This record gives sequence, C-alpha cells and structure tokens, in this order.
Amino acid sequence: MDMEVVGDVASLDADLLQLPELSPAALKSNPYVAEELFSFWLSLPETCRVVKSLVADAKLGTSSNVLGNSTSINVSPNNSLPSMFAAASTPPLSPRSSSGSPRVVKQRAGPSALGSPLKIVSEAFREVIPQFYFKNGRPPPYEMKEWCLFEINDHFSGHMDGLQVHEFKSVTKKICKLPSFLSAVLFRKIDVNGTGIVTRNQFVDYWIGGNLLTMDLTTCIYTILKQPGCRFLSQQDFKPVLCELLASHPGLEFLQSTPEFQQRYAETVIYRIFYYINRSGTGRLTLRELKRGNLIAAMQHVDEEEDINKVLRYFSYEHFYVIYCKFWELDTDHDFLIDKENLIRYGNHALTYRIVERIFSQIPREFTSKVEGKMGYEDFVYFILSEEDKSSEPGLEYWFKCIDLDENGVVTPNEMQFFYEEQLHRMECIVQEPVLFEDILCQIIDMICPENESFITLRDLKGCKLSGHVFNILFNLNKFIAFENRDPFLIRQERENPTLTEWDRFAHREYMRLSMEEDVEDASNGSGDIWDESFEAPF
Repeated sequence: MDMEVVGDVASLDADLLQLPELSPAALKSNPYVAEELFSFWLSLPETCRVVKSLVADAKLGTSSNVLGNSTSINVSPNNSLPSMFAAASTPPLSPRSSSGSPRVVKQRAGPSALGSPLKIVSEAFREVIPQFYFKNGRPPPYEMKEWCLFEINDHFSGHMDGLQVHEFKSVTKKICKLPSFLSAVLFRKIDVNGTGIVTRNQFVDYWIGGNLLTMDLTTCIYTILKQPGCRFLSQQDFKPVLCELLASHPGLEFLQSTPEFQQRYAETVIYRIFYYINRSGTGRLTLRELKRGNLIAAMQHVDEEEDINKVLRYFSYEHFYVIYCKFWELDTDHDFLIDKENLIRYGNHALTYRIVERIFSQIPREFTSKVEGKMGYEDFVYFILSEEDKSSEPGLEYWFKCIDLDENGVVTPNEMQFFYEEQLHRMECIVQEPVLFEDILCQIIDMICPENESFITLRDLKGCKLSGHVFNILFNLNKFIAFENRDPFLIRQERENPTLTEWDRFAHREYMRLSMEEDVEDASNGSGDIWDESFEAPF
C-alpha cells in the first residue's frame, strides 16, 4: 500500500513492488505483468489483515506500526506508507516527483513519525472550508424544505389541475410570505406559457428548485420583478404591481371608477420610488439600491394597512393628490407640460428666475420630456419632492447641482452671491429690510461648519440638519422669511414628531387646504340646502 494508484497501471512505480529478481525496466516494459503481481499481492491473507488493521486504526485515531512488525509479506519498515508531514516543527515543502506526474506519490525515506496517513487525510478533510457561495442561491435545509412541501400540498390539495390566478393569492401570502399584491406577478412568472393555471409541480420547481425559499425577502422580490437576463429593475417592472394594488387594496377602491387617475397614481408612486431609491439616477434600480432603501418595508406596510394614507412612504393617496393638483395648477393649458413661466409661479412666486433657469437647463436632472423647454410630469415630481424637502439626501443633491455653477463639486462664496443677488433685490422690492451678503455668508458658515470655510461641499451639507435652509436663503424668499420668523409652537410640533419629514408635513398641510377649497367650491355650486351643519361647523 506504498503508492497511490490513479488511472491506468502504467502509472505504477516498479521500484515499489520490491522484486529484486525482476528488473524495474522489465516491469515497466510489461505493465500487465506488474498488474498481475499487484493483484496477487492484494489477494494474500496477510495483506488483507494489514489493510483492515490500518483502517481500524484510522477510525480509532491511533497510530499503528503493523507494517513494521509484519515479516510474512514482502514489506520492510523502511518502506511504510509515506507521511504527509515531517517530524520537525517547520511545515513541509510542497511534494515533488522526479517523473513530474501528479498521479504518483513516491515514498519518502524513513518511517512516518505521525502514524497512519489515513488519519492525517481524515484530519485534513475536517479542515476544508464549507461552500459559502452558491450561484443560484443556497439550497434549503431539509427541515425547511419538508415544511414548505407540506404547506404546498395543503394549499394544492383539491386542485389537482392547479390554481388559477385569483386562487393563488393565499400561496403568495402564506407560503412565500410576500405582499399579496405581488400575487399576479409571481403567478405570471411561473406560468411562462400563459395557460392561466399553475400546478403544484410548477410551483415547487420555481420556488424550491430555484432556491427562492432561502432568499431574503428583498432578493426574492427583486428576482420576481426583474426581467430574465436583466440585472436591474426598470419603471415598467413596477407597473403590474401597482395595477394589482389598485385592483385589490380597499383604500383605493374609490379610484376604480376613474381609470385615468388610477394611471396617474401608479405613475406617481413609481416616480417617488425611483426618486428616493435609485440614487445613481440611471433609471435602473439595482439589488444593492433596493436593499439600502425602505421600499420592501413600505410594501409590507401597505399590504397590512387598510388606510392607504397612513403609509406615508411612496403609497399615500393624499401625497399623490397634492403632487397632481400642484402640477395641474401650474399647467394652465393642460397639455401636461409646463415651461419656465409656469414654474416661476410655484409657491406664490417663491423661486428666483436664476434658479428656475438652472432647472430648465437640466443641470440637476435631464428632463424626460422630449419637448424642448418643457418639463413633464415626472420631472415635476422630482422637482416638488426636492423643493419641499431640501434636507433629504436626493433633495440636497438636486439643489447642490443647481448652485454649483462650474460643476467642480464645491460651492464658493462667489457662486452663492450670484444667487443671493436676486434675493436681495426682491427684498428691496417688497420693502423688506435687506440683509447684506457678508452677513448671510457668516450665517451660512456658522450653520454648516464646513471643513474648509472657503467653500462648501455636498458632504458638508449632508452633515448638517439645517442644510436645506441654505438653499432657501439663496433662492426661495418666502421660505427664507418664514424661517426667520418661525413660530415656536410649530418648532415644538416638529420635535414631537421627529419621524415626519418636511415633505410629510407639507403634503399634510396642502391636502387639508386643497380639500377645504374643494368643499367650498362644491358647496357654492350646489343647491341651496347644501349648507347644513357638516359644512358650517368647520368655519
């Protein structure tokens, strides 16, 4: 047993057969003779005893010198099986063979100091690092797989032909642990042939065979939504999800009679998702971006909450209503496009001409509208979210690009003064006591505390809670004055609800205002008896 045989017999070393009456050259030229001799040696009873003893010692983890004590077979102690390590404390060199072939491991001189080589091989095997990367996902453990199969059999029992799409929602919710409005998307993902039926075996192949059972929730949803062969999610991938949500959520039932607003609601939700999560701004939502965002938590929330307006992230109908009404007010000709003159009226002419010019130069974001000099609805969604919550990360990036005139990644005092000049002129026009730029610059530096006081970086702004106010100082006069004269009661309210963002507070105020205006308009256009207590009480 002094050699490792891998492959054909020609790889046997004739020297190890220890037959002085036959020359090694003769054996090498007649490999079948060597094979017969080796087979005969293996059939000897003494050989069987030696092999069994070695195996038994290896299982017990003890050292054996059976080869050294055996004299009845042609094996000497000097030719015992080679050891993998030397007796010295230093590690051994890499084994080398004179023939250069990796198929033959030659014997080393001297007996092994560590006993049976089978024991060494066993110890080395226990040190092998287990597989931690699986290209198609980690296979499920046996217990998890058995539990899943039990649940699948329970749901598909009585449906031998399979489940239809309206029957599949319980599988999505209870087995897959996914939001129920992903049911139709998952169903079509499995029913690749469009038969309208998903059988038990089809579901098992996709869910268990595809290792979705062991994926985390974000990766699982990403895998279901993305198109085959793609490594990102597009806006189109979310449209079936929103269609299912509009058709099934109790808080959106009232929209079913107005398909046009259903479409606008779905578009607004998708635009908000990409505004906050697709930080690269490419329109391609990656798995990493999805994991860093809070979309999955919002999807779970909206699936459990019947009041859609309590889900402030992405799905609130009140937020959609505010965005759409604001756009509709500016779009005077209702061609679903707005120009500079339309946008300058936003917020009661709050913005300066210079900042509006920068927006329409498409510096912060390239317009999706293909009409030159016109902003589309998606572009307006990005604008209003940035304008009403300037301290958010996407809002900071949006406005920093606007005031960074030379696009070198820093904002200098000269660039800030360029925008503040118009603010100063507007203060004089409304008989507001002007504040000199030198004083404003000191106020901004004290507020931001930049690493280098000669310029401000985006990193400086992201490290300051009042960074959004810097932009209001430079190009939004109404918010600048409101901040200087802010009500302490409102400040206390903001501290009591720290989870609400500036956008949440703005959307709530505007929705209340818009709804009251609509009530008054309905009342003025109604019959004489419409003025009952329900309308008189609020006024």
